[in-house]
Amino acid sequence: MPTPLLAYRDPQFIESEDGRPIRIVSEYLAPLRSLRDAGVSATVVFFGSARVQARGPLGRYYEEACELARLVTEWSQKKCDGRLIVCSGGGPGIMEAANRGAQLAGGRSIGLNIGLPHEQRPNRYVTEGLCYEFHYFFMRKLWFAHLAHGLIAFPGGFGTFDELFEILTLAQTRKLDRAIPVFLYGSAYWNEVVNFDALVRHGTIAAEDLQLFEFVDEPQAALARLQSRMPPPPAEPRVAFAKSRCGPGT
Repeated sequence: MPTPLLAYRDPQFIESEDGRPIRIVSEYLAPLRSLRDAGVSATVVFFGSARVQARGPLGRYYEEACELARLVTEWSQKKCDGRLIVCSGGGPGIMEAANRGAQLAGGRSIGLNIGLPHEQRPNRYVTEGLCYEFHYFFMRKLWFAHLAHGLIAFPGGFGTFDELFEILTLAQTRKLDRAIPVFLYGSAYWNEVVNFDALVRHGTIAAEDLQLFEFVDEPQAALARLQSRMPPPPAEPRVAFAKSRCGPGT
């Protein structure tokens, strides 16, 4: 009788429906260890469409995302000992532009990639060792929020909306254990695709909820607003378990 495999070394079990909780917690614990070992504890997150290309109709946003990521990285290196790191979804478009800008400044950047049938492949500008592959969207979104000290949303579609409004909902419901300043880059785009004032008029959000974000339209101005509103990154690099603001022990 051959010795059976240990359950956690049995691919057939790990990849089964019964093994799903193990796969989910692995997508939390593996990045937790890796980021802690890399000394990462604070990020500036860039959201935006995978379909925005440098030479496309929204090409200016690719270039400006790249420039803003470069400025953020240079500032981090000069004022924060490089502790504040650009983080993107790891794919093409705006995500690629953010990682590229960090690389141009000689700094590190993170890519939180997710396996999708189309569009989403890791870009070549993510720092080696800081590119992560996710299967579960909700675990990927946890990592966007967990280390974020600032968030910049460039024009995007369903995925960008999903990620952006997740953060805004956490802020609105005070589930974040710190304030995360949120900036919508490209006021003309955002005011066309989302009628925020109508949400207030219909009573589905409060007027003060509009203060959870602000619009920016130029890289230098966006950097200045980020600098004025962002909480300082931790003095000692540390990645701890995620917790919410409400409830004891959470």
